[in-house]
Amino acid sequence: RLSHPHSQQYQYCLQTLTLWREIQSDMFKLWCLAEDDLLASNNYYSLRDTGQGLNRVQSAPAIGRAMHDILHRAQKQVGSWIGSSVVHLGDHNVPNALTFIDKYTQVPRILNPIVQVIEAIPRCAEQHAHVMDMIVAAHGSVKDCQLDILQDFFKHAFDGSGADNFYDAGSCIDGRLTSAWNWCNKLDKKHYYPIFKLTGFTGFDGSFKN
Repeated sequence: RLSHPHSQQYQYCLQTLTLWREIQSDMFKLWCLAEDDLLASNNYYSLRDTGQGLNRVQSAPAIGRAMHDILHRAQKQVGSWIGSSVVHLGDHNVPNALTFIDKYTQVPRILNPIVQVIEAIPRCAEQHAHVMDMIVAAHGSVKDCQLDILQDFFKHAFDGSGADNFYDAGSCIDGRLTSAWNWCNKLDKKHYYPIFKLTGFTGFDGSFKN
């Protein structure tokens, strides 16, 4: 799925991060709408096996309308849109409004540790000569080390991976987050993973020590 040019991948990553920022900005509103969808007396649900156990499958019309507004706002900001603009809600990918909220509360947990590692690399290299030697041997310089990590992230955390088929992952709104999760899951296999550990990384679901 990475057969397109760099400019197209850059635009895809930019629009995805812009969308995530807009969702985070409206998170309080989305929480309130999620409760409205879940508790609406005329919004019935069914228990179904979605491939991840039994889930409450229920439509989320209020969340859906808000997401389309957010999507339109993000599209207007970036000027063009690459990939699908499908928002999965009330299906086996995103069974209900609560699942939607849970998915997007993970965005800071994914991005913040990466940012902190990138910012910590120069400090760690400056304070520990053996770390600097390791970075130079593996990457050439501190700057190149940072760029290698970011290049891999923006390439493989936005490549449509992480699901069994193109429809469930791909470039849809939910699939963009699925790809990022998939990259996080494979982090310990990356050649630069020791750099993450040396800068205090402990995981994407917990504390991050300086």
